[in-house]
Amino acid sequence: MARESEKVRNISTNRKAFHNFTILDELTCGIALVGTEVKSLRDGHAVIGAAFGQIRNGELFLLGASIPEYSHGNLHNHKPERERKLLARRREIDKWYKQVREKGVTIVPLDIHFEGHLVKVKMALVRGKKLYDKRAADKEKSIKKDMRRVMESH
Repeated sequence: MARESEKVRNISTNRKAFHNFTILDELTCGIALVGTEVKSLRDGHAVIGAAFGQIRNGELFLLGASIPEYSHGNLHNHKPERERKLLARRREIDKWYKQVREKGVTIVPLDIHFEGHLVKVKMALVRGKKLYDKRAADKEKSIKKDMRRVMESH
């Protein structure tokens, strides 16, 4: 049975990532934030649609994610588009770095969520889908939806 501190509450999901990319590997990371960013996330504000991950000097960073300024903040509010350091194990980062050097492989965030009081980011190692892959996935999804509809009616 999950305790109150272990509950997962979703803040933002990158639904485009599932459509545009083939997911090779996933990793849940912590994220280094300042106080007003956490307050803004508690209000449910975050945009990760255009965000991506980058590995520099053996560290993983999240770039392009937008966490709007906290509405009740003061002059010490954070910058909405700043780069944020992700907290992951060195072994995982090194393994991903070897794969990112390949052509067509990149890192994107799948979602931002609270695990208890901690903010976590689910990152994915992805390869871009071709147009025919997207069409095949859409067709498969449509067929499953039709089958589900037929099964429910009987």
